[in-house]
This record gives sequence, structure tokens and C-alpha cells, in this order.
Amino acid sequence: MRRVVLLFLIIASLAACDRNRIFESYEEIHKDGWGKDTVLVFNFDIQDTVQAHNLYINLRNKGNYPYSNIWLFLSVDSPDGTSLPDTVEFTLADNAGKWLGSGLGDLFDNQFIYRSNVYFPQRGTYQFNMQHGMRNEMLEGIRDVGIRVEKRK
Repeated sequence: MRRVVLLFLIIASLAACDRNRIFESYEEIHKDGWGKDTVLVFNFDIQDTVQAHNLYINLRNKGNYPYSNIWLFLSVDSPDGTSLPDTVEFTLADNAGKWLGSGLGDLFDNQFIYRSNVYFPQRGTYQFNMQHGMRNEMLEGIRDVGIRVEKRK
């Protein structure tokens, strides 16, 4: 019984520490790789049009990822159908080839700020679309890709 109560308290305290999170989700990439034409879609609901938000891209790469960077094609579609496309580059390894981010074994977590101080002009469901912009038809070494939307502190 003590273990159950302790586990409940740990989970509750972890959840309480993340009050600014509006949305966070990951998509697992197929074990064969991330296809060039595969678009990852994340839908999130915004009700507060006054609060500023930060948007993050979360990436988990394996040690066999063949590059030190990644290019992503992104778009954010608003409830009225307006789409804002973007292309971004993130660095996953330093010049010496050492993986950045936190790592455990052969898996490395990175959280990149995509946009800070963002105001969503409309209430409703926004759609975040993402695909890789590398030259490979099948990009190997990326394990999970996600986004995080949080209230700006």
C-alpha cells in the first residue's frame, strides 16, 4: 500500500511541475526510417488568444543517424485554414561529432525552441505538419519526433 501511495505522489508531483504545457506529443518513426513523403501531423487546441506561447520541436535520434543536423519542413494551419509554412535546421551533433542533448545509451533527446512568444489569433484546433527536408528518400536514425506547446512564463 505504501508503494502505491508513493507512486501516486510521484506522478502527481511530476504532473504539477508542468503546468505551462498546453500540448506535447510524439510520433514514433518506423524502424526502417522516416520516408521523405511522410508528413507527421499534430493537432492541438488553443482557447487562450491573449497568452503568449512557446513552441518546441522534440527529436530523439539514435547514434546511427548519419548527419550532424536535420532540416525540417513545417507548417502550422490555423482553424480558419490559413497555413504558415517554414523550413528550419537544427544541429544534433557538434563539430567533433559528439551528440547534443541528453542521452542514455544510443538514444539522444533534444528539445529545440522553434518559436517563442507566439500569440494564436483564433480559438480552435491548430494543425502542425512536419516532414524531413533531408535528401534521403528514407532517413534512418530518427526514432521519435514531437512538438510541445506551452504557455510562456
